[in-house]
Amino acid sequence: MEDPPHEGGEEKLSKSQLKKLAKGKGKEKKEKPQWNTAKKEKTKAAPPKKEFINPTPKGEKKDLTNMEDAYHPAAVEAAWQDWWEAKGFYSCDPKFAVAAEEKFVMVIPPPNVTGSLHLGHALTAAVEDTLTRWHRMKGHATLYVPGTDHAGIATQSVVEKMLMKEQGKTRHDLGRDEFVRKVWEWKGDYGNKITTQLRRLGSSVDWSRERFTMDDMLSKAVVEAFNRFYEKGLLYRANRLGQWSCALKSAISEIEVDTLELEGRTFLEVKTHKGNPNDPNGRYEFGTLTSFAYPVEDSDEQIVVATTRLETMLGDTAVAVHPEDPRYQHLHGKFVVHPFNHRRIPIITDGELVDMSFGTGAVKITPAHDPNDYECGKRHNLEFITMLAPDGSINENGAPFTGMMRYDARIAVEEALKEKVRSKVPNKMNLGICSRSGDILEPMITPQWYVNCDGMAKRALEAVEKGDLKIVPAEHKRTWDQWLGNIRDWCVSRQLWWGHQIPAWFAVKKGENLDKNDIANNERWVVARSEEAAYEKAAALIGCSKEELELTRDEDVLDTWFSSGLFPFSVMGWPDNTDDMKAFYPTSLLETGLDILFFWVARMVMMGLELTDQLPFHTVFLHAMVRDKEGRKMSKSLGNVIDPLEVIDGCSLEALQERLEAGNLPAKEIERAKKNNEAEFPSGIPECGSDALRFGLLAYTVQGRDINMDVSRVVSYRLFGNKLWNATKFALQFVSDFAPTATLLDDLMSSGKMAIRDKFMISRLMNGTKAVNEFLTNYKFGDAQQAAYSLWMDDICDVYLELIKPVVYDTSDENKDSRWAAQATLWVSIETGLRILHPMMPFITEELWQRLPGRGTLGETEPETIMLAPYPEFIESYANAACEESMTHTMKIVKACRSLRASYNIAKKSTTNYFIKVSGPAESAAKDQVKDITTLGVAASIEVNPSEDAIPKTVGTVIVDDSLTILMDLKGMVDFKVEIERLQKKLKTTVPQMETLKQKMEADGYESNVPDDLKAKNNERLESLQKTKIELEEAIANFERLAVEE
Repeated sequence: MEDPPHEGGEEKLSKSQLKKLAKGKGKEKKEKPQWNTAKKEKTKAAPPKKEFINPTPKGEKKDLTNMEDAYHPAAVEAAWQDWWEAKGFYSCDPKFAVAAEEKFVMVIPPPNVTGSLHLGHALTAAVEDTLTRWHRMKGHATLYVPGTDHAGIATQSVVEKMLMKEQGKTRHDLGRDEFVRKVWEWKGDYGNKITTQLRRLGSSVDWSRERFTMDDMLSKAVVEAFNRFYEKGLLYRANRLGQWSCALKSAISEIEVDTLELEGRTFLEVKTHKGNPNDPNGRYEFGTLTSFAYPVEDSDEQIVVATTRLETMLGDTAVAVHPEDPRYQHLHGKFVVHPFNHRRIPIITDGELVDMSFGTGAVKITPAHDPNDYECGKRHNLEFITMLAPDGSINENGAPFTGMMRYDARIAVEEALKEKVRSKVPNKMNLGICSRSGDILEPMITPQWYVNCDGMAKRALEAVEKGDLKIVPAEHKRTWDQWLGNIRDWCVSRQLWWGHQIPAWFAVKKGENLDKNDIANNERWVVARSEEAAYEKAAALIGCSKEELELTRDEDVLDTWFSSGLFPFSVMGWPDNTDDMKAFYPTSLLETGLDILFFWVARMVMMGLELTDQLPFHTVFLHAMVRDKEGRKMSKSLGNVIDPLEVIDGCSLEALQERLEAGNLPAKEIERAKKNNEAEFPSGIPECGSDALRFGLLAYTVQGRDINMDVSRVVSYRLFGNKLWNATKFALQFVSDFAPTATLLDDLMSSGKMAIRDKFMISRLMNGTKAVNEFLTNYKFGDAQQAAYSLWMDDICDVYLELIKPVVYDTSDENKDSRWAAQATLWVSIETGLRILHPMMPFITEELWQRLPGRGTLGETEPETIMLAPYPEFIESYANAACEESMTHTMKIVKACRSLRASYNIAKKSTTNYFIKVSGPAESAAKDQVKDITTLGVAASIEVNPSEDAIPKTVGTVIVDDSLTILMDLKGMVDFKVEIERLQKKLKTTVPQMETLKQKMEADGYESNVPDDLKAKNNERLESLQKTKIELEEAIANFERLAVEE
C-alpha cells in the first residue's frame, strides 16, 4: 500500500530513493507484483454490480451487437452456457470415441443430492472442467459425466432435522413410505440447485448423460454388484461387533469414525440426551477411570476392576486375570456376583488380554460392547449380553436401569455402586465420533452384511505398485498402501430408510416361526436380483412350492459408498454391454479431494477390478482440502460454507445471514457464524463472476496439502477479468481495419515484415503455450494459471500493446508493412491467448474470441466456438531466443528510463531526452530497438553511446550495472529550488527525532533497565535515522549542484 502523505501533503521518499538521488541516480521502480505473490496491489473496490437483462433467447447464440465499455461478469457470462448446451458441444458420440486415437473420460465426484455446492466443490469443478475443455480443444474424444449421490446417512439426517424443526415430527411419525417421499421432494429441490450451480460455473458436463445413484440404471447396477459379490462368496451376513451410531440408529463403517482425544476429565454435550442435571450446562463427564469391587461368590473377598464406561458393567460376563498372577490363582474357576441382577460371572484367566502389572491386574469383560473383550469372549466362549437398545438407552438386560439413556445410566450406576466404588481418577482416552451425526459411537453386536475386501485390496495395491494406476501427488501412495494393506471387511448394511434396499429376502414356510436376526438362521437369507427370482431360489432352498413361502425383504439399505463405488461404470450402463460402456470405459482420470481417498477412490478401484476386471481409471489426481481462511474445514455445521453463486453474483451481508437462519444449524452455531460473516464480509461479497472465481481457485492449487481459502482474495481475481476485457477491447481498435486469414500465423512468420518486437511476441506466445500445455499435462493447475496470467499481463498488455501504438497509429505508406505485421501479430496473440486461457476462464474468452474481426470469414474449418477450436501448440521454429534476449535488454533499459522519470517526478505526458551508455549484448538491442525504447520510455530523443561532449551537465543518472548507464536531461523538467526546500523540510524533522532517540539511549540506567529486544529496536531505529540524515544531505547537495549547472 502507498505511504500516507506527510506534513503539508508532501510525498515521502524512501531511504533507497534518497540514496539514489544523492548519488545522482534515479529511483528504481518496484516490479509489479505477480497476481499470486505476497506483495499486495493497491486496493481497488470492486465496481457496483450492474443489473443485466439477457436479450438472447435461451439456447440461441449470444447477440454481440454491442460491447460494454466496462467488464460486467453477469453480462459477459450470460447466454453462453445455454448455447453451448443446446448445440451439443459437451456431448461425445460413442462411435467417434471408439475410433479416436486419444480419449479423455471423467466422471464427476457426485455431490450429495440434498446439499448445495460450496467453494470446495467449486475447486473440484474448476480443476475438472479445465482439464475437460483442454482435452476437448486438443481434439480428443472427451466426455465429462455429471451426477448426484443419494447420500444415505447425510440425506436422512438433514431431512430428519428439517422435519423436526418445521413440523416437530420424527421419521417414525411419518412412516417409511411417506418419509422416503419427503426425501424425493428434497431431491427435486436441491438436485436442481446443484445442477444450476454447475452450469453457472461453466462445467462442460454432458447433461444428456446426467445420473443419480438411485435412478433405475444405477439401481440395477447396485443389485447386480450385490448379487455377484454374494455368488463369489465375498459377501456374507454375520453377527459381529461394529461401530453403532445411537443417533442414527445404524451401523457405520470404521472409516466413518472420527477420533476425539481427551487428555483427562472432560465434560461434553450429548445431543441425544436431555442433559446432565448435575452440570450447569447439562454436559456429561468423560475421561475418567472408575474402579469398583465385585464380590467373590461365597466369600468375603472382592476383586477390584476399572473402566472408563461404567454403564457397560451391566453387560459384564467375566472378570479376567493373568494365569500367572499369584494374587488370583486361588480364585481360578470361581465366580463374582453382579450387584444388580445377581448374575454369576466367571473369573477366567487370559494372558493375552490382561497385563498383571497394570492396575489391580483384574479386567472386567463386556464382550458385546468392547473390541478387546469381544475377542476375549470368543476365546472363552463367554455369553454376549447386549445391554443397549438401538437408540442408546439401557435395554431389559440392564435392569434396573432399563429405559435410561446410556450416560444418565452411567451417573445412576455410579450412585448405586457408591459403597463399591473405590476411586475415580482422570484418564486419557479416545472417543469414537460418528463423522455423519457427531454422536459418540458405541461398539455393538448387530447382524450386518459384510464384503470381504482382502483380494480386491491386494489387486488395488498391485495396480499402483506396477504403475498401472498412478496417484498424483505421489506422496499419497504411502497412505494408499497403509490403508489397503490393513483393510478390514466392509460393513455395507445401514439401518436407514433412504437408500438402496438390500436385495435379500428372509424365507420361511408359512407357519414357521424363525427369527431373521438369529445368525443360526442365516441360511434362510436369499440374495436375488428380484423378488420373483428370490421366490424361485427360496423354493429350491427349502424344498417347497412358491405358494407355501413367505418372504420378508431386508429393511436395511446399502452403504452409500457401495453405489458410489460403481459410479465410473454404472453411469455407462453396466452390467449391460452398452455403446457407452464399450466406448468410454475405463475412464481416464479420477479427480477429487484427498479426504475421500478411502471412502470412494479405493472402493471404486476395488469394485472396478472385481466386477469389470479393469481399472476404472488410470490416474487419480487428489487436490488439497479446502478450508476457510482460519484453517477450519468448510462445513455446514460450522456455518462457514460459501455458495459459489454468492461469489459469482455477489451477496449482501443480510442475505448471508438469512441463509444461515434458513438452515438446520442450532441457534448458538447460527450466532457464531453470523459474527464470522460480519467480521469477514462487513459489506457482503462483491460480484466477481464465474471466470474470476475459477481462475482464483486454480491459483490455490500451487499450495500444499490444505488450502486456507480467503474469499476476499478470490474476489480480487475479478480485476484480472477487468484487465483482460479492457486490454482486448483496446486492442480491437488496432485491428478494426485488419482482415485475418485462416493461415495467418504462418503467413506472418513467412512475410519478412516482422520487427523484433513482433518476433518477440510470437516467441513469448510459443513459450507460453508450451508452458501451459506442460503444466496441464502434469496437473500443475496453479502453474498453468500463472503462466497464462503472465503471458497476458507481462507480455501482451504491459509490453506488446504499448510498443505497437505508434506503429498502428502511423497509416503512412512507408509504414504499411510494419503496421500489417503489428496488426497480424496482435490478432494472433489475442486469439491464441484467448484459446490458451479458455479452459480456465470459459465465458470471457468465448465472448472476446467471438468479437475478433474476421470471425466467420476464415473458411470451412473455422470452428463455431472457441471450445472446439484447436488448443495452441508449441512450434519450435517460431520461438526466437535471440529476440527474447534483445527484448530483455530493451526492457531493462526502459525500466531504468522509467525509474529516472519517477525519481524526478516527470509528468507522464512530458517527453525527455535520454543518453544511453551501453556495452556488450545490450548495445545491439539498444540500437536495434531504439524506437521501442522511445515508445515505452516516453522519449523525445535517444542517443546510444554519445560522446561525453554531447551529454549536458544537467542530467540525472541511474547506473544499472557495469554495462548500462542511463542519463536524462533535466533542464526545464525539474524545479530544483522546490525539490531542495522539500528535502530540507524533511531533514528538519529527521534530525530532532535522531537527537531525541540518542539522548534516551545515553541516559543513566538505559543499559541495565531497558529490555534487550527494545534496545535492539532502538539501535536499528537510530541507525536508520542517521542513514536518512546522510542521504538527505547528499540529495540536497546534488540538487544544489544541478541548480548551479542549469
